[in-house]
Amino acid sequence: MTYDVDVVVAGAGPVGLMLACELAIGGVSVVVLERRTDVDPTIKAGALNLPAVEALYRRGLLPALTEAQRQTYELFATFMRERAAQAGAGGPEGAAGPSAPGAGSGGPSKPKAGGAPKFAGHFAGIMLDAGRLDLTDPELGGHGPAERVTMVSQQQLEAILGERAAELGVDVRRGVEVTGLEADGDGVTVATTAGPLRGRWLAGCDGGRSTVRKLAGFEFPGTGPEITAYQALAELEGTEALGAGWQATPTGVYAHGPVPGRILTVGFEAPLAGRDDPVTPGELQAAVRHVTGAEVTVTGIRSATRFTDNARQATTYRRGRVLLAGDAAHVHSPFGGQGLNLGIGDAMNLGWKLAATVRGEAPDGLLDTYTAERHPIGAWVLDWTRAQVALMRPDPHARALRRVVENLAGTVSGTTYLAKRIAGVWQRYDMPGDHPLTGASAPDLELADGSRLADHLHGGHALLFDPDGVLPAGGYRDRLTVLHAVCPQRPELAGLLVRPDGFVAWAADAGAVDLPSLQNALTTWLGAPATVPR
Repeated sequence: MTYDVDVVVAGAGPVGLMLACELAIGGVSVVVLERRTDVDPTIKAGALNLPAVEALYRRGLLPALTEAQRQTYELFATFMRERAAQAGAGGPEGAAGPSAPGAGSGGPSKPKAGGAPKFAGHFAGIMLDAGRLDLTDPELGGHGPAERVTMVSQQQLEAILGERAAELGVDVRRGVEVTGLEADGDGVTVATTAGPLRGRWLAGCDGGRSTVRKLAGFEFPGTGPEITAYQALAELEGTEALGAGWQATPTGVYAHGPVPGRILTVGFEAPLAGRDDPVTPGELQAAVRHVTGAEVTVTGIRSATRFTDNARQATTYRRGRVLLAGDAAHVHSPFGGQGLNLGIGDAMNLGWKLAATVRGEAPDGLLDTYTAERHPIGAWVLDWTRAQVALMRPDPHARALRRVVENLAGTVSGTTYLAKRIAGVWQRYDMPGDHPLTGASAPDLELADGSRLADHLHGGHALLFDPDGVLPAGGYRDRLTVLHAVCPQRPELAGLLVRPDGFVAWAADAGAVDLPSLQNALTTWLGAPATVPR
């Protein structure tokens, strides 16, 4: 059988590009097909959670993320200066305008030292004050430099991953649309507007209305929409009547800022027809006035989109030789900023497993662990967003419940709980073993030579941290980086087996090293050892 490429990836958004980069460093050939000819400029996600940043950090992209965040903070500062100028002109800064009792607090507080706003996200538009975080909670610390990055937009990330894909020689073909597919036991023939393409595997990363998902016949159950929401970057007049940040009103919820011209409205009307039509200034203005109650005028639109709270998830992320990742596998409202992050996690989990499968090194069932590990996290995100929509409803029962949640969110324990869920520090996979690190994202150990654990994961290999040089892994030297290093902060650690995606598959403390369990973990995730150790 002749193949044009090992893997065809449909979609060149952040998820498709991330997956393509993971496949490329895994040594397999990949072609990315994208119907658009340029990067989608529509305003979308504006932040990354910790698992997403850790994934990118482990591939050497932290400097680029840090620079992107610096640019975002400059926009934050501009917005706050504009608010201050409006306050000086007669309107109190952060004036809430019309709002229901128990409306959410204002937006981000003024920048603290270094220019970073002091906030910890939001739940259903209820802003979380970072000053109420329990910083002694062990899940909030120990993540290394990744902790310092969060405010990176989807467009910024797409640009960063596009540059990374180009460096790796990934073939990205823009202006090419998938129109059909025929899958068999050996591969997939993909019909496109540029002609057919034969690949061993096809990965659908082509968004919530995924053509790949529909053509391959994936089931996509879930709940239908009940809101019509708009998010835009626009030229607005009359914004002095708006509160900064998230606000609840008698007709819905809205958010103003934290960058100039950004407005988001959530109205509880039936979804409009013509969702694919461009959002006009008149349509956006009507939505803003309806939800905010303020006479805001929209004089121009730089970027605008409609969305609903349609929440659906594929029952499996794999059908034969076809796989799904990102919004192609799950759709939901963007509240809480989970969608982009969920997709990056999908790509990080799938990439090394699919690459090992293509190379013929994967142990039995490895690719099936993709759905097993990622589907529960996707299901949680859908429920997390559904809960937020329930708290945004303007009816008396929902507003009564909202006031209860606001009170809970105003406590140290409540803020900490919600912030940890938003940040994603709770995410782990079910793996055998009693050590508390097993199944969790690997700690970013600071080593005596000045490097950190993440520095040794750039190449996409599994890693065995073996400080004493006594752990047997000779039959895996072709698939494994063995790191003999001292970690002064964690002297009790006798070993860690870290998968290519950065999750711990085995861990042991001094005096409790179980070599058979290490061998089992190596076999489970990396396959049988080489006959002749290398």
